[in-house]
Amino acid sequence: MNMTRFMKTFGIAGVVSLLGPCLETARAAELPEKPNIIYVMCDDLGYGDLGCFGQKTIKTPNIDQLASEGMRLTSYYAGCTVCRPSRLVLWTGMHTGHTAISSNAKYTFRPSDVTVAELLQGAGYVTGGVGKWAMGGVGTTGHPNLNGFDFWMGYLDQSEAHNYYPSHLWRNDQRVALEGNILSDHPNARGRVAVKRTTYSHDLITEAALDFVRRNHEQPFLLNVHWTIPHANNEGGRVTGDGMEVPDYGIYAGRDWPTMAKGQAAMITRMDGDVGRLVNLVRELKIDRKTLFIFTSDNGPHSEGGHKHEYFDANGPLRGFKRDLYEGGIREPTIAWWPETIEAGSESDEPLAFWDFMPTACELAGLESPTNSDGISFLPTLRGTLQASHDYLYWKYDAKEAIRMDNWKGVRLALRKPIELYDLDADIGESKDISADHPEIVSRIIELMDEAKRPRG
Repeated sequence: MNMTRFMKTFGIAGVVSLLGPCLETARAAELPEKPNIIYVMCDDLGYGDLGCFGQKTIKTPNIDQLASEGMRLTSYYAGCTVCRPSRLVLWTGMHTGHTAISSNAKYTFRPSDVTVAELLQGAGYVTGGVGKWAMGGVGTTGHPNLNGFDFWMGYLDQSEAHNYYPSHLWRNDQRVALEGNILSDHPNARGRVAVKRTTYSHDLITEAALDFVRRNHEQPFLLNVHWTIPHANNEGGRVTGDGMEVPDYGIYAGRDWPTMAKGQAAMITRMDGDVGRLVNLVRELKIDRKTLFIFTSDNGPHSEGGHKHEYFDANGPLRGFKRDLYEGGIREPTIAWWPETIEAGSESDEPLAFWDFMPTACELAGLESPTNSDGISFLPTLRGTLQASHDYLYWKYDAKEAIRMDNWKGVRLALRKPIELYDLDADIGESKDISADHPEIVSRIIELMDEAKRPRG
């Protein structure tokens, strides 16, 4: 247990009250049996992209309201700094020292892989997912229906998900044509740029999420919403110079900005409105008190599709962005909402990560988490009680590695490169390498980097 960090989060009065056994018993009694779980993960959203995390220009009123009614998790980390391995970590509960890939290399789920959706499905949950899947398509062992999902609507191919106006999406194993979208035959478009744009994929994906909740709200459900917003269409950026695809610029149409910046802002605000629609539906169906809603992003902000992350200060106080293992590439703007279970307006700085989702979901479902998981349940944090802390958090991206050990952060940019060391409590922006001042911490981080890549058990 990290009592120092707990006291920073809740204060002395909070420690005194939360240690009371009567309150512990009362809170335990309040938890519904097998609560619903909605896990919203957007794509390439930065730590500084939301109003409740310091954004001054882009409007996110619904997500900001979610934070005011729930808990900001200010040290919640993605599984990796790019898409596919980050999702693999989320599904399997293992960090990238133990997953099959630590880059965007192609990976198809094998029958031996166990996902959090499979575990909850076995515990009586109906399981659904929408948005971007990256672990295998129709006719492979990696299709979502073979890996714990009763329902899937969206993209199966990760690269096709760059295009917001594709020719089709997938509903389970059925190809769903998107009316009016015609793809470019330009060689650099690679089949991922539309020359005629009619049907916006994000809107269909969102409607599928809402429909899933309506159909299944009378039984426990898990819904993963993997929106592609605000990821750029990389091919669109190369072909047209502007890969920020959105039907209209909304409230930003009149701004004196580059079109890419208008598109970026409009995508985020559009997504914010859809968060509001999801939360409002949960309230209308009167299932809010038995639904845990988590909002996060799969990695840090991008500088792609003609847009630059610096334009809106997307990484806020953090250093780095997508493809970095500095904080800006992996620390995500995260909110947890659960009326009457999570204290409104609360905040936790407990270091947590995507691999903690599996044990958390398992605890909520009344299951034991798999022994090969690197995660710990953060249900105590959500309930405002003492949390068992990680000894360390580990990330690998190709040859880059990073360790967070309490307030210490070690980064190695390549094999045989020296360890950079930062004190995140004093220097959240990782601006001053203090490795020369703390050789004993550097040695320990090197040991942990080796340990993190050894098989468990």
